[in-house]
Formats: sequence, C-alpha cells, structure tokens
Amino acid sequence: MDTKAFYNLSYGVFVLGAKQDDKINACITNTCMQIASDPTRIAISVLNKNLTCDMVKASGEFTLSVLDKTCTFELIKHFGMQSGRDVNKFEDFPHETNDSGIPYLQYSVCSLLECKVISKQDLGSHTLFIAEVTDAKVLSNNAPLTYADYQNNLKPKTTVDSAKKIVGWKCKICGYVYEGSELPKDFVCPLCGHPADDFEPIYG
Repeated sequence: MDTKAFYNLSYGVFVLGAKQDDKINACITNTCMQIASDPTRIAISVLNKNLTCDMVKASGEFTLSVLDKTCTFELIKHFGMQSGRDVNKFEDFPHETNDSGIPYLQYSVCSLLECKVISKQDLGSHTLFIAEVTDAKVLSNNAPLTYADYQNNLKPKTTVDSAKKIVGWKCKICGYVYEGSELPKDFVCPLCGHPADDFEPIYG
C-alpha cells in the first residue's frame, strides 16, 4: 500500500489546545471536519498516546487553532514532535487563553474554534471526538495550511548519508525504532500510525 495516496485527501493542520486542572498543553492534529450546522459540530481525531488527548477526555473542552500558510516547520515541530509530559510547550511561547483558560495561538492562525465534547470513540491508535462549537473567530485573511502543503513544501526531506551504514530507522513523531537498514516504503509506525516519511535513519 502506498501511504502517500492519503496525502491527497483534503486535510488541514491544527493546533489542539487543552487544559486540565492548572496544566495547559497542545498538540498537532490534521484531522478535523464540520459534520453538522444546527448546532454546529465538528469531528476531530487525536493520537491516544498524546497528553493532549488525555486532557481533552478529562476536561471535555478544547480549542482548535487553524494554522495558515505563514506557519513554519519550527512551529509544527514545537507542538507536534515533543511531549507535554516532558516539556511545558507554552513556557515563553506567545499565546492567549479563552474564558475557560484553554490556550490558543496568536500568530500563523487564520481561525479559532472553541468546542465542548459531545461524545468520543476509541479507534485504537486514535480517539474520535464529536464536539459542539461554542465560539468561532476569524483571526486573519491568510489561506489555511493544508496537510498536502505541509508534506510537499514545509516538511524537511529526509536525507541519507551514503558513506555511513544505516542500522535502523527512528520515528520522528514518537521515537519508535525500526531495526534494519531498509525501511519498507509502505511501513506505518505501530505506535503512532505515521508513515515511512516520518522516519529518520540511525547510523551505526
């Protein structure tokens, strides 16, 4: 199976903000769609291993910052390639909070949604949340960043040093290690579900 076929599906790229007790956190998700208009409801899918997923389950609320085309890879790396269990992602990072204290971004965002969870379903690697939109704001006139934009233009390409021996491949998202010099093109990370493009070589 060529997982790159899925890149042609229309996705956006979003920062999902959450708050539980006194802790705030956020992660990257690329799965959100409007599923009803009266009342306005959306569906999002979030990796179960993410701390933000646990926090949304506990609080029943979240914000969704819709990233625009001014977004940098560093911003996505900051929220998508490190865990809130290890670092405070909002320490010294400019942000605002809504009336519930849930964080959202101040820049590289074209729209903001504030939501309350109506239902959830465990899908194995991810949880699907159905949520009612309680408020929505347009924050800029910039075009939204699509997942295809991210894959084709924003995400750095993996380079392989042919002078060194590859002994394995590491998932840049969750850290899973595949042992072996050749990573199958259709390989999918068993922990986070990301494709072979999100692995980097380990040299021996």
